[in-house]
Amino acid sequence: MLYIHGMGHFHPENQICNKFLEDLDIGTNHEWIMDRVGIENRRTVMSLDYIRETKNKDTRGAAEASIYSNAQTGKYAAEIAIKRAGIEKDQIGMVVAGGCTPEISTPAEACAIASALEITAPCIDINSACSSFGAQIHFLSMLNDEKVPEFILIVSPENTTRVVDYADRRAAVLWGDGTSAAVVSTKVRGKAIVKSTSLISDPSGWDKVVVPRTGHFDQDGPAVQSFAVKKTSTTVKNIRESYNGQGEQMLFIGHQANLRMLETVCRRCEIAPGQHFFNVNAFGNTAAAGAPTVMSQNWDSFRKGDVLAMVMVGAGLTWAGMAIEFN
Repeated sequence: MLYIHGMGHFHPENQICNKFLEDLDIGTNHEWIMDRVGIENRRTVMSLDYIRETKNKDTRGAAEASIYSNAQTGKYAAEIAIKRAGIEKDQIGMVVAGGCTPEISTPAEACAIASALEITAPCIDINSACSSFGAQIHFLSMLNDEKVPEFILIVSPENTTRVVDYADRRAAVLWGDGTSAAVVSTKVRGKAIVKSTSLISDPSGWDKVVVPRTGHFDQDGPAVQSFAVKKTSTTVKNIRESYNGQGEQMLFIGHQANLRMLETVCRRCEIAPGQHFFNVNAFGNTAAAGAPTVMSQNWDSFRKGDVLAMVMVGAGLTWAGMAIEFN
């Protein structure tokens, strides 16, 4: 059993609105964007002047144009999660990080985040692209040993705009930056209980979504969206069925890829508007941080008896699901 004690999130202040993208003269406008993806705004760690002047043609310049590092955004999100959990930093016994675009290849990005937080503990990365949070929860929920620390910090710093080609309207309209954090435990009861988890991959589609080491994000958009809708819908239905017909009022948070995709899932699964939580319209696709930042933003609104289905789909192709009960 895994318990979630606190969630945290951070979004940088620089905003990429649809008018900004129109002004880049890349063949897009507000109506086109809203019709296809339903995103009105995004955040970025990069300077807006840098994006205007270079359209991030060479991703190697993105780090210098950034006002935050992944370690810094990880620290800010983690501090909120730790405060909500009601614990001190020195009670964290392990730090786990992961996401789509780590800033460094070695060491584990968890080490840089722990250093920024002044936490001394074992640090590892568990990366599974946009499904990283689901993969992390899935693996940690299987730990059952005396050596497991009481509290583990999970952080997903997703400053993915650094790998976006802003001359490519297909990618430019999607991505935003955000970081999520969670304090979890397999030993100490908390506000939320992860009742079930799943993690599945179809490696035959590994090349459908790719971020080269020094290149731009690229994907087969139509194929990936169709895949995401299908797998998300199936996973939600499986979670609902596991509650033996008592899951009609189940709440839903999906991978924040785009709002139109999520609306399609809600129609297929008969999820009412009041049961669907999202932030992609205001923050864009924040990769692995998307679903957990939605959970963090709504953390104080969840009540005893609420059941949440959270589903994430990522490159690999990999999808993860979990059922979370609040007590």
